[in-house]
Amino acid sequence: MARDTSRSPAPSGKRAERNRQAIVAAARDMFVRDGFDTNMDVIAAAAGVSKVTVYNHFRSKEELFTEVIGQAMDEAHATLAEVRAHLVDTGDAREALTRTARAMVEAATDPSRLALRNLVTSELRRFPELGRSYQQRGPGRSAAALGEVFGDLCARGQLAIADMEVAVIQFFGLTVYPHLIVSSIGATLGQDLTDRLIADGVDTFLSRHQPRPPG
Repeated sequence: MARDTSRSPAPSGKRAERNRQAIVAAARDMFVRDGFDTNMDVIAAAAGVSKVTVYNHFRSKEELFTEVIGQAMDEAHATLAEVRAHLVDTGDAREALTRTARAMVEAATDPSRLALRNLVTSELRRFPELGRSYQQRGPGRSAAALGEVFGDLCARGQLAIADMEVAVIQFFGLTVYPHLIVSSIGATLGQDLTDRLIADGVDTFLSRHQPRPPG
């Protein structure tokens, strides 16, 4: 499956970038539909390029899949960055955390992202490097971004967090992880239950990390 890694640098220029993005988009659709065993010939045909062009941009299917994962995660992180920018005008910690949780849940429950996550999980034994790439570009970056949101709120005196790493895991556990668990068995949580989980999760988080009045 692996290709020769001693190739020349990937093509550059506007046309090359269009081809690259077409390949990644087609690969995302094919991986979601057919799994990691999708043939590279099929991906090339769906992208409207030759197989040689695919391998000019990506040395292997694993490298292409890593790029698919990275771009999917980039979309989710862009959403969280937008939420963080809007929190500057929010004076209420509960509102800030609720908006953050809703953005995270929406990003995490995107059907194609869920399918890609489950695909990574199913392929870990064959390709452990896929899991490492997913962790770095997905959960790892999400945790860092959420930590930045918490840091902003702490700087404004709206949260008091002693252990940021634990707090990030707690918040994910209260709001996002339930969706990931049920998705692994092909199920989903309804909107009403999602809203209740977010509301109760934010309340629980604040009960632990809201600043206590002096005295």
